[in-house]
This record gives sequence, structure tokens and C-alpha cells, in this order.
Amino acid sequence: MNKIYVTGDTHGNDLLAIHTFCDNHPELTKEDYIIIAGDFGAIWFEDMLEQDLKAFSDLPVTVLFVDGNHENFDLINAYPVETWNGGKVHKIKPDIIHLMRGQVFEIAGKTIFTFGGATSIDKFMRKEGVSWWPQELPTYEELDEGLANLKKYGNKVDYIITHSCGQRALMYPRLRIAAGIKTTCPESHLLSNFEDIVEFKHWYFGHFHIDAELSDKYTVLLHNVVRLE
Repeated sequence: MNKIYVTGDTHGNDLLAIHTFCDNHPELTKEDYIIIAGDFGAIWFEDMLEQDLKAFSDLPVTVLFVDGNHENFDLINAYPVETWNGGKVHKIKPDIIHLMRGQVFEIAGKTIFTFGGATSIDKFMRKEGVSWWPQELPTYEELDEGLANLKKYGNKVDYIITHSCGQRALMYPRLRIAAGIKTTCPESHLLSNFEDIVEFKHWYFGHFHIDAELSDKYTVLLHNVVRLE
């Protein structure tokens, strides 16, 4: 049976934890998956794209990712939209696949709902179209698509994987400390729509640059690599 793992932000080259994990699991193959919960970051400079992606293709697994806020959305969205395992994707490489917002995927017998995007609190230091893109923020059209796709599954999935999180998860003290002013970001209010209506086993997300199991329902990831059982 194919194995699925999830981890946090890689920002293009922060792969030490993944390399260590793969070294400790020599049985892994391209039939297994690691899902990066946003801020993939390797699709950033067009002239360095092949070199940056090679570090991920060289991993023994297939890499899936939701988008975060630190992504070059112009480059990502230039890839054609395809359907893969029931949901919309950008297939960057055969072993590197972007899981688009508001999709439900059926992978290795599990249903996984994905919803990327978040607010860059440092965007005042960045330049639009060069180091920051307005497409980072989820839209209500994407929310509607997500709600419609979830309805097809009776509003029940095994896992939710996002970059940011909803308001309920932000109530946990450790995350509130890590979040700081991110508690006011609009995507948290949007993601709360899924907290209210979806039945799920566990919700994994990145964005906050900590590793913490907040409850039996919510886990925030940075370097930890967790198997979806």
C-alpha cells in the first residue's frame, strides 16, 4: 500500500528534515508521497526553475504540495490545470504536483481536502510580481468550489491539509503565540467555514513555523514528517 506523509514549509531549499526522514526510511519509493503544507517555494525564479526542482525530484518519493503565501503564483499558474486522483492539479513534474485549492483527492484509499494560500505579513517589504503575489490570498470563488466538492463527499473526508488554519485552531495558546498578528488574517475566517461543516479525522497545516500537535484534531507542522494512517 502506498504511504502518505505530510510536513511543513520548505521555502525552496529547507530539505534537511525531509532528507533525514528519507534516509531513515530506505523502503520509500516514488509510489509513496510527501505532502508539503504550503510555502513550497521551489517555483520562484524562472531561470533557476529546473535546478531548484531537481532537489525535490531527487527525493525517493513523489512530492505533492499545497500553495502557501510565499510562492511565485505567476509561474505556478502558467502550468496547465489537469485532473489527478479526483481533483485539480498543476503537474509541475511527474513526481512534483501542486494540489489546488478547494479539491478533494483520493490517494491510497484516503480522501484528502486541500486548500492553500495565506497572507504574507511581510509583504510591505516585498515587491509585487517579484517577491510577492496577490494571488496568495484565497478567494470566495475558491471557497465556493471547495464547499461544492466537499458536498459530493457528504462533507466528510479523512484529512484536511492547508497552509494556514481556521479560527478554531488559532484558539490554542501555543499557536496564538506563534501566530502573533496572523490571528487577524482574512484566510483564517474563510477556512473557518470548513471547521464548521466538515467531518474529518485530522487537519494538518504549516505557515506558523512551529511543530506542535495542538489536539487530536489539529497539528501544525514545520520540520516534522507525519504519516497519514
